[in-house]
Amino acid sequence: MPCHREGDAEKMKEITKQRIKNTIAEAIADGTTAGVNLLVLKDGAEIFYDEQGYADIEQEMPVKRNTIFRLYSMTKPVTAAAAMLLMERGKLDLAQPVAEILPGFRHLTVEKDGKIEPAKTQMNVLHLLNMTSGLTYGDNETVAGRQTGAYIEECTQRLFTDREVTTMEFANHVGTLPLAFEPDSSWRYGLSADVLGAVIEQISGMRFGDFLKENLFEPLQMRDTDFWVPAEKQARLASVYETLEDGTMRLYTDSHLAVPNRKDKRPAYEAGGAGLVSTIDDYARFAQMLLNGGRLGGRQILAPQTVHYLTTGKLTDAQQAAHRSWVGLEGFTYSHLMRIMEYPQMASGLAREGEYGWDGWLGCYFANFPKENMCLLLMQQKKDAGTITMTRKIRNILLADTEIG
Repeated sequence: MPCHREGDAEKMKEITKQRIKNTIAEAIADGTTAGVNLLVLKDGAEIFYDEQGYADIEQEMPVKRNTIFRLYSMTKPVTAAAAMLLMERGKLDLAQPVAEILPGFRHLTVEKDGKIEPAKTQMNVLHLLNMTSGLTYGDNETVAGRQTGAYIEECTQRLFTDREVTTMEFANHVGTLPLAFEPDSSWRYGLSADVLGAVIEQISGMRFGDFLKENLFEPLQMRDTDFWVPAEKQARLASVYETLEDGTMRLYTDSHLAVPNRKDKRPAYEAGGAGLVSTIDDYARFAQMLLNGGRLGGRQILAPQTVHYLTTGKLTDAQQAAHRSWVGLEGFTYSHLMRIMEYPQMASGLAREGEYGWDGWLGCYFANFPKENMCLLLMQQKKDAGTITMTRKIRNILLADTEIG
């Protein structure tokens, strides 16, 4: 973890810090979230940290610096970095058809006008990294969406049984489901990162989680990041909450996207799009490594050229047109499982050209600002949070501070 250096805190005005604290306090008071911790790094050093609210309301357990959070989709940038490792080692070709790696993708089909037809375009690994594969998370409006949603629900129901789906089984079955569009023709958020996890598993010859641990988590000293939480750490795992229609908040214990909520044993399915847990300091080490051009603590994890490629991609015009439907990501393009700011003047708030990052279903969020050499990290556990109003307000407060941004 980057250390605090004397004088660094002065880079962030007290009024900025207080505004951020007040914004978090208001969100907790009005039931938007149960508890939050937040970290800002600048030039490799911590300039602000705050923690408020509860990791567990019922037990009156406050959020702490070492609280463990379910990352959900903030898993995706880690999966992308793992793919980059294999690419720069000459093990993974991003132009290679997925069908040559995972047999379930040998006979792709696609939905067109409500009918299922053989796909005309091969899906390759880059399509997975850019969410241009045609894979979805499911919906009720299309055949492809209904079949995908039904399979995710089936796998969720199989949790905690002797029939739990594995990473490879999940991906290969997904390959037999109809795509929403021809690969590379459009953009849609979906199961691409989860299939990429299976690709990494197949190419590396290791379980996906073992590859991440050996090649990212151990070198980066991310000691609390994994696909599960052992017994001795369970007391540090934050609870998940949801807000009901009447505005009251209650504990949420269901599992989502075939990812177990309990996290008390290693899952058979290590979801590259949603499965990891982490702490704010652990994820900060990953984010800072990217800001440092692949280097942290004297170790070069990724080559600088690889990090540049990872964090500077963009969609084609046709793909970008589909991406524009995501409210809140105005001005951003998408590449390598992250948002990348292309046009700050189009953003729905203050932004910086070239910033990148992602968030998660339960509200975990990170943004790296390369030109400012700054990282913003926020952790919470609230159902359907993603990037919520509180997070956008905090961004605006931070980026309005001319001392740091």
